[in-house]
Amino acid sequence: MKDLNLLVVEGNLQKENATFKQSGIPTHAESLKESLSYYSKDLNIDVFNPCSELSFDKILPNIKKYDGLIWGGSSLNIYNDCIEIRRQIAFMKECFKNIKKILAICWGMQVAVTAAGGIVKKSRNGAHVGIANDIEINENGLNHPLYLSKNKRFNSPAFNFDEVVTLPKDAVHLASNKINKIQSINFKSGVSDIWGLQYHPEITYHKMISLIKFRKDRLIKDRKCFKNEKEIQEHINFIEKEIKVSKKDSRMLELKNWLDNLKAA
Repeated sequence: MKDLNLLVVEGNLQKENATFKQSGIPTHAESLKESLSYYSKDLNIDVFNPCSELSFDKILPNIKKYDGLIWGGSSLNIYNDCIEIRRQIAFMKECFKNIKKILAICWGMQVAVTAAGGIVKKSRNGAHVGIANDIEINENGLNHPLYLSKNKRFNSPAFNFDEVVTLPKDAVHLASNKINKIQSINFKSGVSDIWGLQYHPEITYHKMISLIKFRKDRLIKDRKCFKNEKEIQEHINFIEKEIKVSKKDSRMLELKNWLDNLKAA
C-alpha cells in the first residue's frame, strides 16, 4: 500500500503557539502528528496554518495530492469575526472542493460546520475543561465506522466553550453529552466526507492538565469556569483519576477508525 499524504491544519494563531512552546506545551499540530505516528509510520504529513497566510497560492495548486485532512483545535471562537477566522473558513471551503476525507476535531468541526452553512454559538450548558464526561453514542453513531469497537458511553479529553447549534444540511448526528448535544457528526460538502468531533481523542489528559495550568488566569477571570486556584486543582485531581483508568487505545480509537477508513478508500 502506498504511503498516505495527509494535511494537518493548525487552528491556533502563531502567537498562541509561541506561548505554548515557551511553556513546554506541544502545539495541536504536534500532538496530532505524534498520535498519528502511534498508528502508522507510512504517512507523509504536511502542516498548514491558514491564519498566517495572506493567500493560499502555495498550497492550493497541489491540494489534490492529499488523501485526507485533519483539522485540529484552537483557542479561537468562531463567532468572533476577525481576518484569521475568515481565512480559516475560506480555506475550509477550498478543502471541501478538493479533499475527499476530512477529520474535523473540536475547532476544526466548528470551522467545517460554519463553512457548510451551520451555526456555532457559545455553549448554553457550560464548558469542557480538559475532559468531557459521559459522551453517549446514539443509534446513528453505533452504525457508523467512526465508532467501530468504541464503548457506547465514554469519557474523553476535551476543551471547548462553544457548541454546534445548527447542523449543516443532511448532517447526521452521532453522539451527545450533557454539555454539548452535538458531540460528533458526519456530513458531506462538495467532494468531502467530513467526520466531526467536539472532543479531542488525539490529545492526552496530561497535555490537558498543562493547558489548564497555562490558562488558569483566563479560566478564572475571563471564562469564569472556576472561582479560584483551589477549584482548578480539585478539577485537575479529578482528571488525574481518569488518567489512571483511561486506556490509550480506547481513547484514540476514533483516530484509528478514521485512518482505517482512509486506507480502505
